[in-house]
Amino acid sequence: MQETGNKGRNASLASIGLEHVAIAHWNLSPSELIEETIISGEGSLSDTGALAIDTGEFTGRSPKDKYVVFDDKTKDSVWWGDINHKFDEDSFDKLYHRMCAYFGGAEVYVRDSYACANPEYRLNIRVVTEYSWSNLFANNLFLRPKAEEIDNFEPEWHIINAPGFKADPAIDGTRQHNFTIINFTKKLILIGGSGYTGEIKKGIFSVLNYILPHEKSVLSMHCSANVGKQGDTAIFFGLSGTGKTTLSADPDRKLIGDDEHGWSDDSVFNFEGGCYAKCIDLSEDKEPQIFHAIRHGALLENINFFPGTREVDYSNTEKTENTRVAYPIELIDNIMQPSQGDAPKNIFFLTADAFGVLPPISKLTPAQAMYHFISGYTAKVAGTEVGVTEPQATFSACFGKAFLPLHPTRYAELLGEKLKNNSNINVWLVNTGWCGGPYGIGSRIKLSYTRALITSALNGKFDNVEFVETPFFSLQVPVACEGVPTELLFPRHAWNNKDAFDQKATELADRFIKNFNQFADFANDEILSAAPKVAFEA
Repeated sequence: MQETGNKGRNASLASIGLEHVAIAHWNLSPSELIEETIISGEGSLSDTGALAIDTGEFTGRSPKDKYVVFDDKTKDSVWWGDINHKFDEDSFDKLYHRMCAYFGGAEVYVRDSYACANPEYRLNIRVVTEYSWSNLFANNLFLRPKAEEIDNFEPEWHIINAPGFKADPAIDGTRQHNFTIINFTKKLILIGGSGYTGEIKKGIFSVLNYILPHEKSVLSMHCSANVGKQGDTAIFFGLSGTGKTTLSADPDRKLIGDDEHGWSDDSVFNFEGGCYAKCIDLSEDKEPQIFHAIRHGALLENINFFPGTREVDYSNTEKTENTRVAYPIELIDNIMQPSQGDAPKNIFFLTADAFGVLPPISKLTPAQAMYHFISGYTAKVAGTEVGVTEPQATFSACFGKAFLPLHPTRYAELLGEKLKNNSNINVWLVNTGWCGGPYGIGSRIKLSYTRALITSALNGKFDNVEFVETPFFSLQVPVACEGVPTELLFPRHAWNNKDAFDQKATELADRFIKNFNQFADFANDEILSAAPKVAFEA
């Protein structure tokens, strides 16, 4: 085997069955990986110096093809069902050996990295990829060991990534030719048949969502986080399109991270060393930090250039609406180093309510916080998916259902414990969606208004403001906020047709209640009392 790059003294691929590869490139620099990608004809440079590649057939995750090995370790602990699909131990071993054979005589790229900025929970990861640009992604998204740490690096988990290897469902037991399979016993993730790099990132997120809550009583969270000048930490939960990344990028606050974090007894810490941001309709005005991070070292995925140029057309969705950029967190200004802060003072649940029912901001009681955390609500609007012609309520438990190996109630229990142990934590529900009517009638709440509301909450400006309870969801809403029209704060007042509002609010409340039925056996009377009311009380 020929080997290049920076290899640790005891590093070996033989321990994972890859001793027959022809060439192994160890821990190449971003510049070297970019050069490898361009030479191979698999990518090109944008006019800002970022590497642009196409991920091929898959431009997003494939949740139906994500599996967890069913064995003695997982059979009674994993939340089996439509999120975590069972995969047989013997089938895993056979597929693993077939992947190792696929790499025989091949060229591979090896990356030593880790997750969790808090040293107490550090998870060492060795990623072996078929493509150089996949390795660049791993370099950008995971935390990067210092050069001196590589020499004695000992991986705890391995990821083997082979987009060119396609499974045979008849032989391998997969649903189709692509797959992501997590083996918690062997501490190994197999990814094949898909070049979408997000499978690498979310594979480890799923691992941490098992290890930290189940074995260490640390709350793992699908959220962004930042720290103010006074050292106050804020975390932002939210599904795609709610503004999680955008709103945590605040020039007056240092960014801890934009997507995945842990909350231990005394700290909030980033799992990652980079950001994986959406590029659709990206502009310098709307998201300057992300826009300026797209330079040498960054990885652009599935974008299009303006014809005859190397300038990215961020409005072009010809390949996918899920255009992405992966960059190390150091490429943006104003970051927290190391990537951790104290326990949070403010928690924001972000929702893009396309029904126009929820207020732009409201303060939640502990019971309501638990209820809305378990619910994980947002809404899809027309045009986002085939067949979506009107707003559709979407619920994703803990704002990250797709990545939860454990039952959602385990994460909710941990959140509840932390809120009970610290009465000084404020929890806010923030609607970044519509007001004055549903999608198609009302208007999207301006980003400047949302920023003003969040800034007021962070700076304690609501501490001496009167709050009024709304109908249906019994939410506490401030009567005024500097920089925000008062009529927008109370959704019912903003609708011209009050009867239409009542009807739509009843409809949304009913959807909340029906969704929560699956968790009702877990919830105590206090949490159940936080459910919305479907009958309007004048």
